[in-house]
Amino acid sequence: MVLVLLGVWALPAHAGVAIDRLHAFSASQEGLRASFVQTVQAPAFDQPEVSRGTLMLLRPNRFRWDYQEPYRQQIVADGQRLWLYDEELEQVVVKPLDAALGDTPAMLLSGSGVIEDRFTVEELGDRGDGLAWVQLTPKQEDTGFEAVRLGFDDRDLRRMELVDGFGQVTRMQFSDVVRDPSITPAAFRFVPPPGVDVIGDPTAGDDARP
Repeated sequence: MVLVLLGVWALPAHAGVAIDRLHAFSASQEGLRASFVQTVQAPAFDQPEVSRGTLMLLRPNRFRWDYQEPYRQQIVADGQRLWLYDEELEQVVVKPLDAALGDTPAMLLSGSGVIEDRFTVEELGDRGDGLAWVQLTPKQEDTGFEAVRLGFDDRDLRRMELVDGFGQVTRMQFSDVVRDPSITPAAFRFVPPPGVDVIGDPTAGDDARP
């Protein structure tokens, strides 16, 4: 039903606009900062789960999501590894970045590879919010999600929707989006805090990229 409704909202006047903005956004090599509000809705939830935090990107293959409310968590890609740190659990999970492809929609924003090689891209047009929307459906079956929808203004990504196979929808709204050329790879260096449990090999992926 949701996809049918999205089809109704798609307007011919916007044909190709969202895809062009997706490609332009993905090709940019500028660093980016933003704040986000994440809302997760699922059949099993009485109320949506809401989280807030900040995002940084530096292509290729570097990003960090810092969740600040209601729980402090970090998802950091340093160019070679993906780190997932849960402060409350005092636990870090680390895996080679290549092996983590598809585990998180953040990889869609990392500038790794050609989008059409991994996804079927569909223009959705304007859904009444003034944004140009595009839908990406993974070509592989083991990605953990069914589709990602991205909404762009004239320059930047403003909204993201992730749909999984269990009826759960994760929506992210971005604000205070700033292109920041001063961001360097050092901003994505992650060192596990003393005393936390580290699951995985912190040196894995060292030889994956120069």
